[in-house]
Amino acid sequence: MFKYVINEDIELKLVDIHHAEDIFNSIDSSREHLRRYLPWVDSSKSVADTREFIENSKNQYAANKGLDAGIWYKGEFAGVIGFHSINPSIKEISIGYWLDERFVGKGIMTRACKAFIDFAFNIYNFNRVEIRCAEDNIKSRAIPERLGFTQEGIIRDGELLDGNFVNCVVYGLLKREWKRT
Repeated sequence: MFKYVINEDIELKLVDIHHAEDIFNSIDSSREHLRRYLPWVDSSKSVADTREFIENSKNQYAANKGLDAGIWYKGEFAGVIGFHSINPSIKEISIGYWLDERFVGKGIMTRACKAFIDFAFNIYNFNRVEIRCAEDNIKSRAIPERLGFTQEGIIRDGELLDGNFVNCVVYGLLKREWKRT
């Protein structure tokens, strides 16, 4: 079972079935905020949908094909961060994340990303980490920029969000560039 304490306020834990209600309630209370940037929000309509996400996440983790961790801030569920799009042949992995609107602006996601970058390079021995953000998601884009990623390009109409195509900014970080701060 994956569990990682970042500091006295922030803890990461592998998502589990007993977290389903907390996760769904967080999605539901931040639905308008999240919908602007995440394509799956409208398909998460019930705790049962969240349980299905958790089961899929646990199966990916067991098969060494992903890791979705819940983020707890001062004991309260705050969001999810995960490894996705794993490409072992070129030692590349991407990080995706979302945060309950109530917890935005506290540095939580930057710290969680920093931990996941360390895992990617130092535990899993990947060479490249990628983060993609909607072009107008300034707060999300600030995270890879703050952590030393290079903006590698823009994928035009790279994602369908709330019925509209949006551009995605691609950020990359190589192991040799990572300086943990």
